[in-house]
Amino acid sequence: MNGVGLSSDTVLSPRPPAPDDVEGGTPLRIALVTPILPVPYDRTRGRYIHETARALSGLTTVRVFLPQVRYLRLPGLAPRSFLHGEVGPDYRLDGIDLEPYTYPGIPGVSRATNGMVGARALTPRLRAFRPDLVLAYWIYPDGYAALRASRRLGVPCIVGARGSDIHVRSGINAYLTRKVLAGADQVLTVSEAMRAAAITTFGAHPVKVRKIVNGIDTAVFHPRERGAMRAQLGVDPEARLVVYVGRFVESKGLIELLQAFAAIASRDPRARLALVGDGVMRGQLPALLRAHGIESRVHLPGGMEPTGVAEWIGASDVLTLPSWSEGYPNVVVEAIACGCPVVVSDVGGAGEIVRKDNGLLVPPRDPAALERALAQALVADWDRTAMAASMRRGWHDVAVDTLDACRQVLANARPAGR
Repeated sequence: MNGVGLSSDTVLSPRPPAPDDVEGGTPLRIALVTPILPVPYDRTRGRYIHETARALSGLTTVRVFLPQVRYLRLPGLAPRSFLHGEVGPDYRLDGIDLEPYTYPGIPGVSRATNGMVGARALTPRLRAFRPDLVLAYWIYPDGYAALRASRRLGVPCIVGARGSDIHVRSGINAYLTRKVLAGADQVLTVSEAMRAAAITTFGAHPVKVRKIVNGIDTAVFHPRERGAMRAQLGVDPEARLVVYVGRFVESKGLIELLQAFAAIASRDPRARLALVGDGVMRGQLPALLRAHGIESRVHLPGGMEPTGVAEWIGASDVLTLPSWSEGYPNVVVEAIACGCPVVVSDVGGAGEIVRKDNGLLVPPRDPAALERALAQALVADWDRTAMAASMRRGWHDVAVDTLDACRQVLANARPAGR
């Protein structure tokens, strides 16, 4: 194991017994640290980490730690790329043992110190839980905090990259991301493209970087009768419906999507668009829709739980995700599992999912190319049954692979002195 062992002032509480996991062997206690989980003000955030944590909790003992930066309220300083709020210590999510907590910060100003301050807040919580291993999703600042805290306790640390925590890094964030990837016992990525970025851009050792592709909830994301879904959701049965599912932020390509859709709508009276989600651009959307003259053509159902997302996908002709950057865009997999073809920016791991029989890839930030691809996808003859059958990897599969990674790291670690 990289890093330090137990320090002289580390005091460990007695470890409660853990049940045997279903895969056999010695049961593990895993501390999963992530700031990305569904919260009341953003239900779509971190849905895939929640699914991973829930499935992993079915195999072994897991406690999920949810760090939240409590930003000082200063004029002109507020997070601009995501909806910000705070959940209390009594907040719960289905299927996981959750411990939310906060630490102080200043938007933008404390970026370089958030990892260290976060580690101070996390360490006593990990000490009380007594994990065998720490698993952190989101490289900086929370993976950095998890790495520092795990070294203080003398246990291994695995960090998992999700997307923009690898692909959209610069300045001090890039420097600290490199330090985390160098110090972690293993790095997990959700796509081969992210694995390559971790190695070539950030210098992670290839032996330490492992790809574990996300899964889907196959009980939720499956083909549905389109007419029935449209009747349920109030969508014109004759519409040509494009659906977007995700955060309402500029980097998801929403400006380009509205430009592309407006061009299609100008020549196709049946064209409709559904924007499923929420985010910092929510307040801007009505004015943007009016500016393009498409306010009567666009549905805005808000952020939704997975079943609601699946119903909108089931009602749609095409799903689009015109992001500037992605890790492994799981909503694309979910759409294909529903038998819905996709039009997706060729970024991150999208090219590992999209093939000519299930969708089209387009360059990011190119509304003209997006318009052409959407128009083509809306009239193409897709084998929806075949594409749905090709996507069957579930969250249990992800949990088994993740637990295997944890066991391998523990097997390779030197004794921690317990």
